[in-house]
Amino acid sequence: MNLAAPPLLSVEGLQVRFGADQPVVRGMDLTVLRGQTVAVVGESGSGKSTMAAAILGLLAPGGRITAGRIVFDGRDITAFDRRLMRAIRGREIGYVPQDPMTNLNPVWKVGFQIREALQANTDGRQARWR
Repeated sequence: MNLAAPPLLSVEGLQVRFGADQPVVRGMDLTVLRGQTVAVVGESGSGKSTMAAAILGLLAPGGRITAGRIVFDGRDITAFDRRLMRAIRGREIGYVPQDPMTNLNPVWKVGFQIREALQANTDGRQARWR
């Protein structure tokens, strides 16, 4: 009997293409356990951001998952439509961009921007955002 908890995120054999070109991500596997912190490290252009975008259902126009599967919290989200992805994105799964200067407003405090994102993506019943 296996008492190990299932992974929170499991990516198996992910392949992403843009148009008819060669895959930009090939055979990528990733397992993240609940409570685990993971850093994805690689050379520039190795597919780190594309992998994250694929997991979140935010691939740039023309991008598509052509192989593999993504299982998040026991659900195969690989083929979720926009509505289903929108329901979990920001509420259950999120992304911290690699370059905060192009993704965060330097005029506002980071904490404010994070609280704003949490409030926009939750039911608002949380007593404290810190």
